[in-house]
Amino acid sequence: MLFLWLYMFYSCAGSCAGLTTRGSPAPPRAAPPLLPGEPAEESSLEEQRAAPDAGSPISSFFNGSGTKRLPQAIIIGVKKGGTRALLEFLRVHPDVRAVGAEPHFFDRNYERGLAWYRDLMPKTLEGQITMEKTPSYFVTKEAPARISSMSKGTKLIVVVRDPVTRAISDYTQTLSKKPDIPTFESLTFKNRTTGLIDTSWSAIQIGIYAKHLENWLLHFPIGQILFVSGERLISDPAGELGRVQDFLGLKRIITDKHFYFNKTKGFPCLKKAEGSSKPHCLGKTKGRTHPDIDQEVVRRLRDFYRPFNMKFYQMTGQDFGWD
Repeated sequence: MLFLWLYMFYSCAGSCAGLTTRGSPAPPRAAPPLLPGEPAEESSLEEQRAAPDAGSPISSFFNGSGTKRLPQAIIIGVKKGGTRALLEFLRVHPDVRAVGAEPHFFDRNYERGLAWYRDLMPKTLEGQITMEKTPSYFVTKEAPARISSMSKGTKLIVVVRDPVTRAISDYTQTLSKKPDIPTFESLTFKNRTTGLIDTSWSAIQIGIYAKHLENWLLHFPIGQILFVSGERLISDPAGELGRVQDFLGLKRIITDKHFYFNKTKGFPCLKKAEGSSKPHCLGKTKGRTHPDIDQEVVRRLRDFYRPFNMKFYQMTGQDFGWD
């Protein structure tokens, strides 16, 4: 029926044009004004290529389809855990539509309001899921209450990784931008002689997962939060994506056939990215070589994190095997 309607509409596009000459043509609709501080929306190169010709009647039909909705699922953390990889993998699914950039709404832009936030979202059709990811939400004290206020039914995904490896990766990223920062060893301790760990350093603080999770459980039941292993996302991406698709209520479309392992980068890549027929790996900012860290410092960090890891395993019902 839909195709019959489209055929009639397309056939009528030229011959019926004269019917409008009896009255004056309708003026074009003005674009809604931008909210203060709101950037003009730009389509990605992939979206431009995928979009039908703007001048055709059929394209007008498709361009008007879909609705911008607040996200039903959010990847809330953690930084340097594998959130970008997970989002890129999920975007292969035809029923997932996600914002590419991190909105940082619930930590930095909350005063802009939900209308501003919703306008950042891509259009979705009935049955599709709107998603976004901002890893800093997990460690933002106000984020759980704010997301719950938006929707108590929001599904949350946390990608976690060995906190010691995560801290070193976090430091490596900062080092690439600020080569003159102090050594990892000197930043780790308040006093290296006594071995007192500096938990005020964000690279260390983020990895105390149990502490942050307690804040989320004040507003969301544990069953509404999925914990993805950053290590298994590398060793078995299809397996972890299967769990994520089940959690989101999606058909298991993303499977082994979508991945290949890139030995140079040391992690899996997509054989075909969203909207493309070419293989796709994450950019050069992913998979950086970590600096050599004093093994005694690594040992002390493992001792520090161990009780927090054990508590996190108990809270989530999952043993991530970090010890």
